[in-house]
Amino acid sequence: MNIEVLREYCIDKPGVTEGFPFGEDTLVFKVGGKLFLLIGLAEANRFNVKCDPEWAVELRERHNEVKPGYHMNKIHWNTVYMDGALTENQLREMIDHSYNLVFKSLSKILQAEISANQQ
Repeated sequence: MNIEVLREYCIDKPGVTEGFPFGEDTLVFKVGGKLFLLIGLAEANRFNVKCDPEWAVELRERHNEVKPGYHMNKIHWNTVYMDGALTENQLREMIDHSYNLVFKSLSKILQAEISANQQ
């Protein structure tokens, strides 16, 4: 997966916006105004995603490409390298997991608004 494919995959999700709140070097994807993925543009071979703490540890133990979140809460965030042995399906699964965790944390009203706009 490269940054263009990653961007298209993220932006196609319901309610997703993209922007540069941390400066022009870091592309951020949010759902309902909450961050679920960020990627540095200087070295676009890795991204940070939110993760269930137990699964985060399991992924880190199983895959060299998954590290504790760089500059993030290391319990809830992973840095995932796209240029290793992980398949595109595995990368998408981690992106989906992050999106779903954040979406489920939104208010029921906001969840309903985002869902309604996709129909």
